[in-house]
Amino acid sequence: MERREFIQTAVAAGLGLPSGPSEIEQAARKVGRLPRRKLGNSAREISVLVGAGDWAPEAVEAGILSGINFWHGADEWQRTPQAILQNREAHYCQISVDRVRGNHETGQIDEEAHYQFLKQAAKRTGLRYFDDMQFHFGYHSVAELKKNRAFIRAFERLKKEGLVRHLCLSQHSYDGNSRVPGGQSAAEILTAVVQDGLYEHAQFLYSYGEDAATNEFVALAKRKGFGTIAMKTARGAGRMAQDRDFMKGFPAGTTPYHALARWLTTRTQLDAAVIRINSLSQFVDTYSGAGKELRAADSQAIRRMTAYADQEVCRLCNQCMSHCPQRLPIADILRYERYAADYGDTARARRLYAQLEKQADSCIACSTCLSYCPQRLRIPDKLAATHRLLG
Repeated sequence: MERREFIQTAVAAGLGLPSGPSEIEQAARKVGRLPRRKLGNSAREISVLVGAGDWAPEAVEAGILSGINFWHGADEWQRTPQAILQNREAHYCQISVDRVRGNHETGQIDEEAHYQFLKQAAKRTGLRYFDDMQFHFGYHSVAELKKNRAFIRAFERLKKEGLVRHLCLSQHSYDGNSRVPGGQSAAEILTAVVQDGLYEHAQFLYSYGEDAATNEFVALAKRKGFGTIAMKTARGAGRMAQDRDFMKGFPAGTTPYHALARWLTTRTQLDAAVIRINSLSQFVDTYSGAGKELRAADSQAIRRMTAYADQEVCRLCNQCMSHCPQRLPIADILRYERYAADYGDTARARRLYAQLEKQADSCIACSTCLSYCPQRLRIPDKLAATHRLLG
C-alpha cells in the first residue's frame, strides 16, 4: 500500500496520522535524488547507480524513492514492487537469460528456450514486458558471437510481440578456461560486440585497480556510443568492512562502499554501475555517494582498498585455469567466495558451489597456478579456505 493510501485509510478508520516519515523514507532522504546519465547513444537516461532484483525489499522501496529507474535482474522479484507495476513506463526492467542444458561454460544458446523463458517471466512477474533482454555471462569467443545468432533471433521474435525493447549482455572472461576451448577475454569479446552493432549496452566486471584491457574497452565504448554498466564492483569491500584491523587505519569520514560509489560515478567513463547491497543501512551508506566527487578521504580510501584487494580478491580473469593439472574451476570457486565474503549471501554461494563438478578440495597444492596469476594471489591457500567456508 502506498503511504498516501495508508494515511487515507488510517484517517477513515479513526487511527490518526503516522507520527513521521517511515524508516524507508528517511533512508531515501539521506541518499537524495540520484543523478542520471544517458545509456550510450540511446535516448534513455538512467540513474548512475542502478538497482537489482535481489535486493532486500525495503532497499528496493528506498531506491525507487531516490530515483533509481533501471533494475538489473528484475525477473528475480518474487513480488514485483507495486510502485513499479503502477508506474511501469517510468522504470527500465532487465531480465537475465542464461544458457540452457548446462552452465555458463557447457550450456547451449537455444532460441526457443530463451523465447519461452522470457514470455513466462513477463507473465509471472506481472511486468508485462522487459525493457532489456540480457544474455547472461555472454559469449565464449568472438567466433561464437559471429556464428551463433540464436539469442538475437529470440530477441527479435519477442520484440515483435512487444515483450522486449533493448538487447544487452553481461560478459565474463573465458580466456584460459580449460572447459571452454578457444575462450577469449571479456575485453576482446566486448570489443567485437561493439563493432558488430546489434547489442546496445553491456555489463562487465569493473572495479578499482589497474585493468588496462577493460579500460581500453570502456574508452572505445564511450567513443562509439555503446552503453556501459559495471558489475561485480565491490571487489572485497564487504570483507574489508568486517576486517577490524583494516578498518582501524581507514580514513575517517568515509567507508569502503561510500568511497566506491563516489569513485565509480565520478572518476570513470562508465554510464552506470550496480553495487551489491543487502540491507537498508547499506543502501544509505553506499548510494549516498552517487555522483559526488571524491574527497581527500575517499581518494585515500580507494588506494588502501586497491592494495588490499590486489592481495586478497581474485579478479576472475581465468589466466591460471588452463595451467591447473586438476582442471579446477578456480574463477567460479573464487566468485562464489565473493558471494559469501562480500555480499553476505552464503546460502547462495554454498548452493552454487555444491553444483560444481570439481570443488576446491581437489587442489593438490602443486602451486603451478601461482606464476600465471597477474596478482600473484596465494591461490592454493584461498581455495582451501573457500572449501572450508562453502564445502
